Amino acid sequence: MEAKFKILLIGKSGVGKSCVLNSFTTSDYEMVQAPTIGVDFKVKEISINNDKIKLGIWDTAGMERYRVMTPSFYRGVQGVILVYDVTDRGSLNDLNSWISELQTYADKSNIVGLVLGNKIDKPRAVSTEDGRIFAQRYRMMFLESSAKTGEGVNFAFEELARKVYETPGLWEYENAEPAPSPTQNQQNCCSGYIW
Repeated sequence: MEAKFKILLIGKSGVGKSCVLNSFTTSDYEMVQAPTIGVDFKVKEISINNDKIKLGIWDTAGMERYRVMTPSFYRGVQGVILVYDVTDRGSLNDLNSWISELQTYADKSNIVGLVLGNKIDKPRAVSTEDGRIFAQRYRMMFLESSAKTGEGVNFAFEELARKVYETPGLWEYENAEPAPSPTQNQQNCCSGYIW
């Protein structure tokens, strides 16, 4: 069987969202990456419990002038990776506004969220503990990565996809009956949910 998951990458411009995406989908890293204008889209297939999962990954522009385009991309999202730059404390604080936007425009209440501290190959301005505390405040998973070295990148996408896969009612197989809706206890007890 095959399933499709819609994954969104959000965060401030310059945090390395496009580099993280390229590292995951093509194992490439470019020192100089032009800012994303509007949105970029890539697909990668993975396997979870012998099921084929096609990840459709949307890389949104982090620049303010393009943010007006992003609300429509929140519809149908099952997983979101919120990326910040560990060398820039402001990029972590900026995730608050992205989370607010996500809560406003997303049409699913049990989206799986992962906060990803990128650029761990460089000197830090944000400790691992600060990133973890931020993620816990919003009941999201937390990981760190380096798009440059590839460290943590595949694991981040795979863990997010696995959590989406394990979330009742969040996705369904292609050409199959919808998965049952989660009970109230399931909706409120599990970590990795945004709200």
